[in-house]
Amino acid sequence: MTAPPPLRGFTFLDFTQFYQGPYATMMLARAGADVIKIEPPDGESLRKLAPKGKTGPYAFAALNSCKRAITLNLKMAEGRELLHRLVQRADAVVENYAPGVMDRLGVGWGELRKINPRLVYASATGFGLSGPDRDNLAMDFTIQAASGVMSLTGFAEGPPLRTGGPYVDILGGAHLYGALVTALLQRERSGRGQMVEVAMVEAQFAVLTTAIDQYLRTGKAPVRSGNAFANHARAPYNVYPAKDGHVAFTLVTEGQWQNLLRAMGREDLQDDPRFIVNDARIAHFAETETLVSTWTSALTRAEIFAATSRYKIPCAPVRDLMEILDDPHMHGRGMLEYAAHHDFGRVVLPNSPLRFHETEAVPLHTSPLVGEHNEEVYGALLGMGAAEIAALRAAGVI
Repeated sequence: MTAPPPLRGFTFLDFTQFYQGPYATMMLARAGADVIKIEPPDGESLRKLAPKGKTGPYAFAALNSCKRAITLNLKMAEGRELLHRLVQRADAVVENYAPGVMDRLGVGWGELRKINPRLVYASATGFGLSGPDRDNLAMDFTIQAASGVMSLTGFAEGPPLRTGGPYVDILGGAHLYGALVTALLQRERSGRGQMVEVAMVEAQFAVLTTAIDQYLRTGKAPVRSGNAFANHARAPYNVYPAKDGHVAFTLVTEGQWQNLLRAMGREDLQDDPRFIVNDARIAHFAETETLVSTWTSALTRAEIFAATSRYKIPCAPVRDLMEILDDPHMHGRGMLEYAAHHDFGRVVLPNSPLRFHETEAVPLHTSPLVGEHNEEVYGALLGMGAAEIAALRAAGVI
């Protein structure tokens, strides 16, 4: 017999926008929480990037499933009063506005904690709520630059590059989820809420671990090395051509190198001094790369993967987005789901990567329309009647 979802019964008031915060609250919703997305009457900022005729871009659909949506104008006294009433019934408030925005509106942690001492208040920013860089403008792209990651990404002869997706936003959102759940656990023990915060520039610091290790070993800052290991310190470790695309290898033991030689049918090189240990292969880096790429370029990705799998060599095909969206493994595990969406028709949407094996799954509900649940939330949660809700809408409060 399965248990209810782990966060069922918890209510989160969600003021998040764009990617970082909505990713965290999507995971909360998929863990069973009642996530009430609170937007200005014209919708959150990400909606404004929607294609013509849509209520939001695909990113909005992917990051806001299983939430309820209401509208609320916090610039009006009536809107702030409604928020105070909602806060009395909520477990947490989540926002990722720039530092000070919620305080200037009169609905920051200092005010809301007076209304509900058990409230957890979560803030996600680029650089944090304190420190000399607090007020620097922050987006995923600029944080990649400021954090040091961009200096390590790209090829030595080219400029620094960003990653192919907004990984800092998503990593920040994952940490925000962890901070919220940790604070709620403490609240359940102590009875008192608190403020928690996550800074994107801090959340990604662990990504630098390998580069810092290289710096401490050599005394020099690592240079960009494309798909190869930092400072070309390991070989083979790269992306190699195949007949129908590319494959990625990462070899970390000498046994794996010997197995790769067997997979390539080059046992004659097992005692070759140019390749016998990693330091030798680094000293003969171009020859090592040519040896491997000559083999891979004559085969398809599937043939290479089959051969490396047989000899237990870490290898994967470089897949494109269409292959990922149709991936039978992730669909089979329920990480990806097909859904009928009001903007996109049949579309693939992500689940949360968090798995709770002894609890019932939360069914997928697609991202809400602006204010879709105004009557439901204000009516059921605050006990307001239809006429009162209509009057608030007419006055621009919701």
